[in-house]
Amino acid sequence: MPRKLHAAGLAIGIGMGGFVDGILFHQLLQFHNMLSARIPADTLIGAKINMVWDGAFHALVWMATAIGIWLLWEATKDLDESRSGQALSGSMLMGWGLFNVVEGVIDHHILNLHHVYQVAGQSVWDYAFLAWGAAMIVGGWLLRRAAARRPV
Repeated sequence: MPRKLHAAGLAIGIGMGGFVDGILFHQLLQFHNMLSARIPADTLIGAKINMVWDGAFHALVWMATAIGIWLLWEATKDLDESRSGQALSGSMLMGWGLFNVVEGVIDHHILNLHHVYQVAGQSVWDYAFLAWGAAMIVGGWLLRRAAARRPV
């Protein structure tokens, strides 16, 4: 298995999964903010505090993506490293799923910082987010496994 490509794909997937979460749920749909279960965004001060924490979240996922791009660049220099697009896609899907599962368990369930659909509180939306993440991990693993079986 191409380890450097896998690490790059995981990091890029984590970063891109975070960007989709932040852009889609925080900004476009406005379902929640980073701290919306703790500090409601229904006042100017609450909205500003949540905006700062959303920005910190985006900075972290930007760093994960940048690290993934650097790791991908390093993987291309290694002549022994496989350059399978299917393996990279599988790793990215696994990274995105890993983001969903870790972020969902920690932020939605353990720390209760926010929920997928904040108006509903802890609900089926939070569990669907975890299930979707787990499905992406399995799907990514299956893609990587299929890529490993192909002759180079």
